[in-house]
Amino acid sequence: MSAQPSASVSSPPLRRLLRASFRALAAASARLARFAPLFVTLAAAAALWRPVAFDWMKGDVQTAILGVIMLSMGLTLSGRDFAILARNPLAMAVGALAQFTVMPLLAWSIAHALRLSPGLTVGLILVGCCPGGVSSNIMSFLCKGDVAYSVGMTAVSTLLAPIATPLLTAWLAGAEVPVDAVGMFKSILWITLLPVLSGVALNALFGRTRAYAALLRLMPGVAVLGLMCIVGGVAAHDGDEFLRAGAIIFLAIFLHNTGGYLLGYGAALLFRMPRPRRRTLSIEVGVQNAGLGTVLAGRHFAGLAGAEPIAAASCIYHSIAGTVLARLYVFLDRRFPKWGI
Repeated sequence: MSAQPSASVSSPPLRRLLRASFRALAAASARLARFAPLFVTLAAAAALWRPVAFDWMKGDVQTAILGVIMLSMGLTLSGRDFAILARNPLAMAVGALAQFTVMPLLAWSIAHALRLSPGLTVGLILVGCCPGGVSSNIMSFLCKGDVAYSVGMTAVSTLLAPIATPLLTAWLAGAEVPVDAVGMFKSILWITLLPVLSGVALNALFGRTRAYAALLRLMPGVAVLGLMCIVGGVAAHDGDEFLRAGAIIFLAIFLHNTGGYLLGYGAALLFRMPRPRRRTLSIEVGVQNAGLGTVLAGRHFAGLAGAEPIAAASCIYHSIAGTVLARLYVFLDRRFPKWGI
């Protein structure tokens, strides 16, 4: 009678296959994070070319995907990160103040200077009133900034967003269209704060396990895929509006984003922050969570032409420009080290 293969014989090949599969997924996640601007741009181009491919990306599906992105951020936050906030109250206060004054007021000023339509005005202001983008942490790392400060600032602005974003949007855009600040507060609470806090809780419970550490390696890729879906969905549904107003949208976003970088850096100089922190503050102020702005525009200003496309275009532009700025800082280090920028 022939011997039956034992589980001990078959399990090592299975484990090797699982490890190889995980390594491939982790490598793909790292590449997605490294080239996030490229992949987000490709998703938008694909949606403009074949809108039907992203036709499913709307409504509650869009909201759920943004929730997953925010959960991925919360999973990376631990007690150490909140300890950093407690040790640097002044730096965090300066960062939060700059975040929720520079970008909202700059958006309002640019919208009125360029005489944007009500929809584009509301969309740009909404992006300006959003918290910092999750990708800003990666950008700070690339330019040798203060990554701990970047994580802390993103966490603080995200926690403040349910109050700050609706109030600022209502104040600055209320003259253009009615703004449901209470409804927006509820949306941000469910879309951002609840997923982030859930991620923090999971980190506290399971953060020391090997499985959790492995999961974290996949989260950057998940976040980029989610952002690709959100931007692709808006391009599919509102691509015609974007193409009609493309030049003015690009100019408004360029001025808004670039102004955020410059004024953020200026605020850091004013408070005599060291160079790594200056770089981080410039990126944190300039790079917004435009994905949140896109979802909020779709939920609360769906009938307002231009609001959602300019927010989605900001997603793409902020990702590209922030990465370029990070690379520029590294270039200046190599070529002009004495400048100390």
